[in-house]
Amino acid sequence: MLLRGLWLFLAAQLAALHGSAVLLQSPTYKQVQTNQMVNLSCEAKSSFSNPRIFWLRQGQAPGSHYEFLVVWDPIKGVVYGEGVEQEKLNVSREVTRSNISLINVKPSDSGMYFCMTMGNPELTFGKGTQLSVVDVLPTTPQPTKKTTPKRIKCRNKSPVTQKGLPCGPLVLGLLLAGVLILLVSLGVAIHLFCRQRRARLRFMKQFYK
Repeated sequence: MLLRGLWLFLAAQLAALHGSAVLLQSPTYKQVQTNQMVNLSCEAKSSFSNPRIFWLRQGQAPGSHYEFLVVWDPIKGVVYGEGVEQEKLNVSREVTRSNISLINVKPSDSGMYFCMTMGNPELTFGKGTQLSVVDVLPTTPQPTKKTTPKRIKCRNKSPVTQKGLPCGPLVLGLLLAGVLILLVSLGVAIHLFCRQRRARLRFMKQFYK
């Protein structure tokens, strides 16, 4: 009854309180798959040599209440909250540090986890650890490689001064035809020259007889 009355008092004030640097929680965010184990830590940076560190949880659903989970008491030992599955929650103590282990977590275990110490009369809270339990972890998308399009270099066509006639099948044919005509004409000219020379020789022989 004492713990239940204490918890009702804490739950009424928790929404108005802010995290303090006196209690250092780690990690601040954790995402795991179902049925894995999660370790949370809280260290008290205060003058108290043996502070009692309470662990609380708030569910993800809007309007979820704050639930007292566990505390390690130097006299009573480990004290669990009402309805807490003890086989799924382990707590250990190291002077000013408190560690809890959540075993075989389910998506219903997702929420905000706080550690807290009690003063006289102030209450000091850690900044909280956001726990997200999912069936399948999201895959990190691989960065897409940007393909840089190859630049096509346009070659400036420099004007080339062509010397002579352009070479082509038609031109070569005309050249060959011209050569043949010249050869035929030359042959005809030589033949006519030879005939004229023979005729001249015969005329001279006849003239000087």
